[in-house]
Amino acid sequence: MSREPVIIDAVRSPMGRGKAGGALAALHPVDLLAAVLKGLVERNALDPGTVDDVIIGCVSRVGEQSATVGRMAWLAAGFPEHVPATTIDRMCGSGQQAIHFAAQGIKAGVYDIVIAGGVEQMSRVPIGSARLDRDPVGKLVSERYAPGLVHQGVSAELVAARYGLSRDALDAYSAASHQRAAHARAAGAFQAEIVPVAVDNVLVSEDETIRPETTPEGLAALRPAFENPKHSERFPEIRWSITAGNSSQITDGASALLLMSEVTATRLGLTPRARFVGFDVCGDDPLLMLTAPIPATRRILQKTAMKLDDIDHVEVNEAFAPVPLAWAQAVGGDPLKLNPLGGAIALGHPLGASGARLMTTMLHALGRSGGRYGLQTMCEAGGMANATIIERL
Repeated sequence: MSREPVIIDAVRSPMGRGKAGGALAALHPVDLLAAVLKGLVERNALDPGTVDDVIIGCVSRVGEQSATVGRMAWLAAGFPEHVPATTIDRMCGSGQQAIHFAAQGIKAGVYDIVIAGGVEQMSRVPIGSARLDRDPVGKLVSERYAPGLVHQGVSAELVAARYGLSRDALDAYSAASHQRAAHARAAGAFQAEIVPVAVDNVLVSEDETIRPETTPEGLAALRPAFENPKHSERFPEIRWSITAGNSSQITDGASALLLMSEVTATRLGLTPRARFVGFDVCGDDPLLMLTAPIPATRRILQKTAMKLDDIDHVEVNEAFAPVPLAWAQAVGGDPLKLNPLGGAIALGHPLGASGARLMTTMLHALGRSGGRYGLQTMCEAGGMANATIIERL
């Protein structure tokens, strides 16, 4: 047996709408993550005292998410004090990067058992809270990319323009995301991955974000969300087609994975569900910002000597509809393998948790379908992307 890192299990909370009155909004983010950690530990009959580290992704590390949220959640779950935790930020890819760090630490011999995941309670800690109206990039970056970088929504418009993606195509894809997610939920596809969460004595066990009634025609009635005369003058190619309906949803959620070395899994009598085939992280144009999944995919396929045809399931985070559509156009991705259970447009995008949520959904989906390989990649602010390939065991 080897020190190869394997995935034993992966769970997530239901996805709640990230606004006042959302299904999870009454919960402190620490308590939300604690519920997920408890669910993961209990259903694997794991001694929590044997965990070497807890690595948690979180983007808005202010207010209720500022006190090393993974550490606080571990303590809130009632687990042993000697187990440490850390919080990391690679923007939208934070949860996926947490998994990378955990697996790499196991492979290096630093860890035997790690829990990796993420949390974001966007109803309570709104996106951008950490900036407090301050300049987040500074003078030198602004000079290098003069007349300046833009909001991700404008970047999504630029990607749509560069890849010739029409408003009709974006809305059709987005409606299909809801339909796929609704079909998956109706078929019970999410049940094994969701840890029900108690909120004010009500047990939340299903995603609140999926809207089965969504149609392309209904989405077509929505107004562009980021239209700005200043940007229209700077980027005349933009046709202003990004709306709330073809963007990811602001969401509350948490997810966690149990990783360990293969030899440790054997010693504990646990059956690994997947192994890691390859990792990549890279940067791309920070103005377009959302295109890095394309080079990350090419690089990880090259590193692993694999072809896209070898992959049975692909998760490309639906930050905005142009992201997976541009990815598929650029690398030749099979649309039937791409986000087959819906993505962040339907399930939501709880920032720091999304990387772990995608991995959780992909792991369980491979188990149901019998597929062998899964590829996950997601765009990240600043023009970066993580990519991971796993093999179902």
